Amino acid sequence: MRLELDPTTQSAVIGQAADFTLLLTGEGDIRELTVSNVELDGAVTDEWQGRSWQDTADPAGRRKIEEAIAGARAGAGKAIECDIVHSLSDGSELPIQYHLIYLVGSDELLAFGRDLRPLVNLRQQLLNAQQALEQDYWRLRQVETRYRKLFDMVDDAVLVIDEASGRVLEANPGANELLGAGSSVVGKPFPQGLDPRSVNAVNKLLEETRSVGKGSLSSVYASGSGQRLAINASFLRQAGESRFLVRIAAFGEGESGAPSSEQFMQETLREAPDAVVLTDPDGRVLAANKAFLDLAQLVTEEQAVGHSADRWLGRSGVDLSVLLTNLRQNDVVRLFATTLRGESGARAEVEISAASLNDLQQPMIAFFVRDIGRRIGSENPATQQLPRSIE
Repeated sequence: MRLELDPTTQSAVIGQAADFTLLLTGEGDIRELTVSNVELDGAVTDEWQGRSWQDTADPAGRRKIEEAIAGARAGAGKAIECDIVHSLSDGSELPIQYHLIYLVGSDELLAFGRDLRPLVNLRQQLLNAQQALEQDYWRLRQVETRYRKLFDMVDDAVLVIDEASGRVLEANPGANELLGAGSSVVGKPFPQGLDPRSVNAVNKLLEETRSVGKGSLSSVYASGSGQRLAINASFLRQAGESRFLVRIAAFGEGESGAPSSEQFMQETLREAPDAVVLTDPDGRVLAANKAFLDLAQLVTEEQAVGHSADRWLGRSGVDLSVLLTNLRQNDVVRLFATTLRGESGARAEVEISAASLNDLQQPMIAFFVRDIGRRIGSENPATQQLPRSIE
């Protein structure tokens, strides 16, 4: 059964499916206008009624309208699709997708349109996203290129190690030469290329680095050549993945790989049995050795760096002020008796000797702290404390 509808009824039915409907004369004049989308009320107005459909479009749209009307009349009831951009009175544009049908027997045309602005906005957002992704892609390519160039140019061995598997993910040519004898070490477990006595030390270094974020060793030896190496490691966590960044440097060019006097001095101070603290001229800690960390009951050097030394040194803040004042006048202070307070409340009697290091690029003060709590005094000789049988 075929349902026959008059043009006005057809316009009303189709108007419910379209954003708006135009009933046109055979020449393309707008006879009736029905708007069903409230968002178009300000754009498609009753002023269109009685005007030529072509007059509402831009120049390119006028040609499309002529072709659509001719095609609809020739198609005799077949829908013709066309996209038209209308020029509105406020200077803005309104893109509309039309389906145009020629109503046989009435010499009229029915055009029902769908607002394309939401689709245009989505396409614009997609284009903006694509352009942003392309810019980010090329930016990352440039960063990666620079990273690769620097990675390969560094003379020291540099490795990126997967924390979970312990295997080398990336290695520069220096690392392949030092640890792999010229062959690639990527994909192989770390440590390798080191003598057996150094492997345990490096494993402990990685464990320490996992806990505190960074660590270093200067008593590691390459297998075969016995060359002495220094290792610095950092722990990186990003996007759910954990990595070790390891840099390995060789000591000098000598046959025995002996460290320079400056490197020897740094290692000696770090491993010294007495506490050593470096501060700025105002007394803020720049570095501290292991002995000081033990006395101050600290786990890592980072807990001390940046804090004023009087947090641990001195019976009060006055002691540090006295030390700093004397150092400004004399550059050296010897055997200053005071107290060192640990983080957990423990106290130790100490002697402090200090020196101003003014010849450096960054002026510093070196504090040498010795625990004298267990020192045996001359007034209490050991023989007086021993049982008579031992005497």
